[in-house]
Amino acid sequence: MEYIVIIIGAIFVNNIVLAQFLGICPYIGVSSKVSTSIGMSGAVMFVMTLATIVTYLIYNYVLVPFDVTYLQTISYILVIASLVQMVEIVLKKVSPPLYQALGIFLPLIVTNCAILGVTILAVRPDFDYTLIQGVVFAIANAIGFALAIILFAGIREHLDMVDVPKDMRGAPAAFVVAGIMALAFMGFTGIV
Repeated sequence: MEYIVIIIGAIFVNNIVLAQFLGICPYIGVSSKVSTSIGMSGAVMFVMTLATIVTYLIYNYVLVPFDVTYLQTISYILVIASLVQMVEIVLKKVSPPLYQALGIFLPLIVTNCAILGVTILAVRPDFDYTLIQGVVFAIANAIGFALAIILFAGIREHLDMVDVPKDMRGAPAAFVVAGIMALAFMGFTGIV
C-alpha cells in the first residue's frame, strides 16, 4: 500500500511539473509535438531513475557519514551531469539509432531541474525513503512528468489547428493551457 501512495502522490497529487513547478523549461520548450515529448519523457525517466539511485547512495554512504550534507546540491549536479555524459557516450557506441533519437534530449536533461528536485526530495528526512522507495518515487515522478508533457503537447498540437486570436497564439495560449492543466491536477488533492 505504501508504494501505491508514493506512485499516486508523485504522478497526480504532487506532479513535479504542475504542482511543484520543476522542469518548466522542457515542459514549455519541448512540448510542441507529441513525438518529441515522448522522446524527452523517455530520456528523463532513464536519467531520473539512474540519478536517484546514485545520489541516494552518495548521500547515505558519503555525505551523511562524513557530515558534509551541505555539499548535497553541488554533488548532485555533478552526478547528474556526469551520468548524462556517460549515457551519451555509451549510447553513441552501443546503439547509434537510439543515440540519434535521444541525442537532442540528453543535453537538455542536464539543465532539467526536475531531475535535481527529485533526487533531493528522495532523501528528505521527512520522507524517510529506502532505496527501493526512492527509486519508485523517481519512476513515478518521471511518469508524472511524461503525463504532463505529453498531454500538454497533444493540446498544443490541437491549438495549432484552431483559430486562436492573434495575440494569444504561441506562448500566451500555452501558458493558459498549462494553468488550466495545473488546476485540473489540483482536483487530485486529497486522494492520498
